[in-house]
Amino acid sequence: MTMKKRVYAFSEGDGKNKRLLGGKGANLCEMTQIGLNVPPGFVITTEACLEYLADKKLPAGLMDEVREHMARLERATGKRFGDPANPLLVSVRSGSALSMPGMMDTILNLGLNHDTLQGLIRQTGNERFGHDAYRRFIQLFGKVALGVPDELFDAEFEAIKHQAGVAADIGLSAVHLADIGERFLAVVRRHTGKPFPEDVYEQLEIAIRAVFDSWMGKRAVDYRREFHITPDQANGTAVNVVTMVFGNMGDDSATGVGFTRNPGTGENEMFGEYLVNAQGEDVVAGIRTPKPVHEMATEMPALYAQLVELRDKLEAHYHEVQDFEYTIEKGVLYCLQTRNGKMNAQAMVRTSVEMCREGLITRDQALLRVNPAHLEQLLHPCLDTSHNPTPLAQGLPASPGAASGRCVFDADQAELLGRAGEKVILVREETKPEDIHGFFAAQGILTSRGGKTSHAAVVARGMGKACVAGAEGIRVDSRARLATVGEVTLHEGDIITIDGSTGRVYLGAIPTIAPTFSEHLRTLLSWADEAAHLKVKANADTPEAAKEAREFGAVGIGLCRTERMFNASDRLPVVVEMILAPDVEERKAALDKLLPMQRCDFQAIFTLMAPYPVTVRLLDPPIHEFLPDEHSLADEIDALRQFRRVAKGRAAALSALGQAVEADGVGEDAVAAVIARKERLLAKVRELHEINPMLGHRGVRLGITFPEIYEMQIRAVLEAAAECVKAGVAAAPEIMVPQVVDGAELERVRAMVDRLRQEIEASHGVRLDFKFGSMVETVRACVSADGLARTAEFFSFGTNDLTQATWSFSREDAENKFLPQYIGSGILEDNPFEVLDVVGVGAMMQMAVEKGRSVRPDLEIGICGEHGGHPGSIRFCDGIGLSYVSCSAPRVPVARLAAAHAALLNGG
Repeated sequence: MTMKKRVYAFSEGDGKNKRLLGGKGANLCEMTQIGLNVPPGFVITTEACLEYLADKKLPAGLMDEVREHMARLERATGKRFGDPANPLLVSVRSGSALSMPGMMDTILNLGLNHDTLQGLIRQTGNERFGHDAYRRFIQLFGKVALGVPDELFDAEFEAIKHQAGVAADIGLSAVHLADIGERFLAVVRRHTGKPFPEDVYEQLEIAIRAVFDSWMGKRAVDYRREFHITPDQANGTAVNVVTMVFGNMGDDSATGVGFTRNPGTGENEMFGEYLVNAQGEDVVAGIRTPKPVHEMATEMPALYAQLVELRDKLEAHYHEVQDFEYTIEKGVLYCLQTRNGKMNAQAMVRTSVEMCREGLITRDQALLRVNPAHLEQLLHPCLDTSHNPTPLAQGLPASPGAASGRCVFDADQAELLGRAGEKVILVREETKPEDIHGFFAAQGILTSRGGKTSHAAVVARGMGKACVAGAEGIRVDSRARLATVGEVTLHEGDIITIDGSTGRVYLGAIPTIAPTFSEHLRTLLSWADEAAHLKVKANADTPEAAKEAREFGAVGIGLCRTERMFNASDRLPVVVEMILAPDVEERKAALDKLLPMQRCDFQAIFTLMAPYPVTVRLLDPPIHEFLPDEHSLADEIDALRQFRRVAKGRAAALSALGQAVEADGVGEDAVAAVIARKERLLAKVRELHEINPMLGHRGVRLGITFPEIYEMQIRAVLEAAAECVKAGVAAAPEIMVPQVVDGAELERVRAMVDRLRQEIEASHGVRLDFKFGSMVETVRACVSADGLARTAEFFSFGTNDLTQATWSFSREDAENKFLPQYIGSGILEDNPFEVLDVVGVGAMMQMAVEKGRSVRPDLEIGICGEHGGHPGSIRFCDGIGLSYVSCSAPRVPVARLAAAHAALLNGG
């Protein structure tokens, strides 16, 4: 029976099989096979790791294979493992399919013991080097393989440095290092109760076990969880056993790290650092200051030429920017490792475009190299990475970007200070529509309550402003104008910084880096638009937002929320007047005041976006959302009644004293009038109260019970379109009805639209061209989509509400109560409000697409929920044949690239 192969020499392993050999092992095999000078070695597979972890022991026969491959290394190097006269030393390194820098363990100089140490000293003629290598091995092996805490070794090391009177390791002599080695051996004996293993094969077996165990170490597990690395992507670690080469054997030896291009800027240049007569860890540890790699051209010209040749070969072979490590041992250059270089978004974009132009990669490869989500680094201010501040609090990353400013606790103060040129952060327990003017003035928004679709989150994303929501560790007291976080109190005027990309809140101002939209990014996105099937539109509610959407490359507005236009400080009182109206006539009178405001907004947006379409969603939220909170109103009325009693008492006292009552406008009668007005408002708030407003009197239901509201909005859209036609502007409005559950609702609104169209075309002497459609955000709308398509000319999925309806989850309750536990325990892989649930919500969408197009084959279908800007969700939308996605303006570039990825990955 043939035994399963678990060990591969670098000369025989498949360099493309990173899942079996790990990224590091596969690259070492590939580099060896293309003729690069790699120290001889072999790889133990990830399958062996998984067997070990399952059975709690090394697979039968594994060490026999290892011994066979060690014999090959002996023949290749002319050295013997464990031979006191001519010892072979190896490193034992981890390496999973995906790079996880620093998350698993490595052991260097394995094979040293009391006997082979003397052989190494004789080999090199350098006693200090031998003892330094031995003490490094004992500490690494002791920590990684035997579980000895680092601090026990550090204490002994510091004692010797203190005794020698030196501050850095390099000042220690061979005698000092020999003493340290003996002390380290004693530390191991005391901590483990056993002597340090002298048998080199025992060392090797223990080291292999330790590297396998590190796959389930806390660092590695946390890293995989943080970066969403699933078992399908990487499962288990390989073990790489590599012949040791040394860069600290004299002035003809060196060690270094290089990038084939600059990882910070993407510039096509040699980049990296090196040290002469040093080991690799010296570069990383900062024991000595490394030199820029360009200095090697003068110091070691022949070797620099070899390094440039190595760099060119790596990039030409891998067609990717490489991060490589090398050692020069006595004038011979060895490549120890290469992997795809980790770069910031700016460098990834630049290298993608330039490598394509150089012919190294195709245009499709250039597009697929760049993770769409990483483009956000280029489109929002981000914190300067040279600072490492400690967070004050943690909330939900609700809207990306970073902002600093003075704390303010109400929207009016934010507006006042903003107009005066102050940078402010609006801090609220939660926000409401009437806070909108504060949003405009603030650099960012911080709330202690609410989720990622809370008012603060949604509005901030639409504006492209940083927002941290649901920071429950912060107690906000708006009346006292302060917030507390543990023992820290934030007063109004204190400066804080919020990072909407991470959800972190910091005390003080942290410098930020302004976003850039480079020519390389413009080029890449133009290629993306050519490759994509899906069009990308923006969610925008104001002319300013429409202008920003165009700048980011949106080809239309997929969601214009008319209710946002009601929140301006000069309009909200008119909206309240409309809500409080006792009859239709007075309500129409208030609506007549709103009509020119909405018409003006629509005309400006249509003009800015022409000739691209603008989808106007008719009023969706319950009208009570435009009114103050019931409890706040009740508190205000109580306070006013107390004030009235004070005013009455004051007037009585002045009268008794024979003094005139001052006419200051705040007498009893004036206060009584305010109370009466507030009481009417409170009565209306209570009248409009709903047990579950998300499922209540909103959307089309509002338009049917109060048709005059929808009539005003439709008139504003059509009159704005008529004015555009007369001005020669190619406006393309689309009227969208929200919360539809039945085709009869659409027919009712369509009749209103047709009636107003005839009237406006006649009065303006123009022909109007527009579309009429429906949002699809309820389960019944998906199931009966064929009925809706008889009236609707387009569909737009509102996946925020559709997800809540499909899952029977309230998002804010779910995210604050149980979703984190569901995800942490593995019940759910992702938050369905962030990543489209393709099994449930996706099935509803696919059903609606099929049913709708069975009636109207040319039906345009898009998505305007939060998922419209999520790359993975965009791929699903492409797969089921949607026409467009719509997202907040700052996410448009992300969506454009994601749409190209979707088309390429779904088969073009």
